[in-house]
Amino acid sequence: MALTPGDDALLAEAAERARRYRRRVDDRPVTPDGAALAGLAAFDEALPEGPGDAGETLALLDDAGSPATVASTGGRYFGFVTGGSLPVTVAAQWLATAWDQNAALPSMSPVAARLHRVVNAWLVDLLGLPDSTTAVFVTGSAMANTSALAAARDAQLARAGWDAPAAGLFGAPPVTVVVGENAHSTLVRALGVVGLGRERVVRVPADDQGRMRADRLPRRVDGPLVVCAQAGEVNTGAFDPFEEVVAWARERDGWVHVDGAFGLWALVDPSREGLTRGATDADSWAADAHKWLNVPYDSGVCLVRHGEDLRRSFAASAAYLPPDTDFEASHHTPQASQRARQVELWAALRTLGRSGVRDLVVRTCDHARTLAARLAEGGLEVLNDVVLNQVLVRAASDEATRALVAAVQADGTCWCGPTRWRGRPAMRVSVSGWATTDDDVARSAAAILAAGGLGARGPRPGG
Repeated sequence: MALTPGDDALLAEAAERARRYRRRVDDRPVTPDGAALAGLAAFDEALPEGPGDAGETLALLDDAGSPATVASTGGRYFGFVTGGSLPVTVAAQWLATAWDQNAALPSMSPVAARLHRVVNAWLVDLLGLPDSTTAVFVTGSAMANTSALAAARDAQLARAGWDAPAAGLFGAPPVTVVVGENAHSTLVRALGVVGLGRERVVRVPADDQGRMRADRLPRRVDGPLVVCAQAGEVNTGAFDPFEEVVAWARERDGWVHVDGAFGLWALVDPSREGLTRGATDADSWAADAHKWLNVPYDSGVCLVRHGEDLRRSFAASAAYLPPDTDFEASHHTPQASQRARQVELWAALRTLGRSGVRDLVVRTCDHARTLAARLAEGGLEVLNDVVLNQVLVRAASDEATRALVAAVQADGTCWCGPTRWRGRPAMRVSVSGWATTDDDVARSAAAILAAGGLGARGPRPGG
């Protein structure tokens, strides 16, 4: 059915409302105020008995919903390692949403299949991964870790003569899983999902920055082995010693997986080769594109050295599924139906280019160092070596640190999150948004210090 004039006007109105939101996002507090939160009550209505006006529905969504959003697309959101979304990726997502493609099979979307091939090649080139590497696009690094670990489990068991996809895990040779003490919670959850267990892992102690200590890796491992290393500790940004970990695993025929939700993107910056050395020698990698690559949610990337390892775990057959000679995404991920996430990645990579992605990483890391220096000069304790985009700070006492986090979030100039480090509360600052400027850093540092009673500050955004 063709669009009616009313439908066309509705889509135009949606685009204009979205554009207005993005134009004004830096002129408002990062967190919604009390009035905005109270306005959400407008959604609390009974299910309508019949059709209503689409324009009124859109207006309600914008009028009540937009003020109650967290301004994570702006330049002063430093929580949860969330990048903003580049304008070109938003525009590409709008168009891809209008296409409404299922990227599961080439026969369902030839354009999605071709863009998958292109983006796969670009990512392998950009990150310096082995030419054989296959990328699949999932919801986030949690699902990317889950997909990679399922492939790792089945590949290692196959080497031991066990067909896990067919026979399951009952009676299978036990798989030893080695993780660092500071492994991210989503990786541990993924181990539970794939049946390798959250608690039956071998935990390797970490150093003062959260890096796995290679000298504490177990001397003896029997049977199939999976080792999980980390690129970018979630609090400090530290990297595990990949060269040593990979060498240790190879001596034991182990599979090495790298959880690199945000840190994997550091591979694009040659100046950080000291952090990433050896990471590309792993067997699988997980990353979030909605973190440092700054594409819209949700967009995770799972990369595996050999695509057949993904297919072993996820291939599904049905009489109605046509065979195809091109890459079939649904046979390489846990998903059957899946949106074409590669569209936004393609838009970001094509628009930024190699140097643009590198500059994005370098610029945000520079912002993090500047912010850390200003906070330290103002009287806060910086707890980590600022080697990437993470800054971990603490006030004079645990009580003062908790109060600092609450005051920063209530103020609204910027948003930083609470965490715990070495058993004590701390505040985490994650700089990964393309929109962050020198002025955003200066304003945020002043606001954080003022929230801690350590300095003066300027006017509150939106005030």
